[in-house]
Amino acid sequence: MSLTQLLFTVLTVLSLAVGQILFKLAARAMSDGVTLLQATLFNGWLWVSLVVYGLATITWIALLRQLPLNLAYPFVALAFVFVPLLGWWWLGEPLRWQNMAGAALILAGVWVSVGVK
Repeated sequence: MSLTQLLFTVLTVLSLAVGQILFKLAARAMSDGVTLLQATLFNGWLWVSLVVYGLATITWIALLRQLPLNLAYPFVALAFVFVPLLGWWWLGEPLRWQNMAGAALILAGVWVSVGVK
């Protein structure tokens, strides 16, 4: 895996994590007094999150054209590191020591899995 491929892979996973934060913002913006259809059709956060996810998916497919799945896919686990950190930073959600311990284990697992030297 080249440095460029590594950067694009991590940026793609980071984009997916940002999409999760945007989905959370979309969920927060939904009013109780309207139908689910109305709550989704007129939810700007939802539309932005779908665009971010769509672009990340296109990037992911481009990466998979160049990389074997067994090398690229372990990086998706980094979303379990990025989402809690972004949730803490953007949404003010609590970040527990268990999140950090789990993140360290995930990082070690990705490192072992892809054989980064």
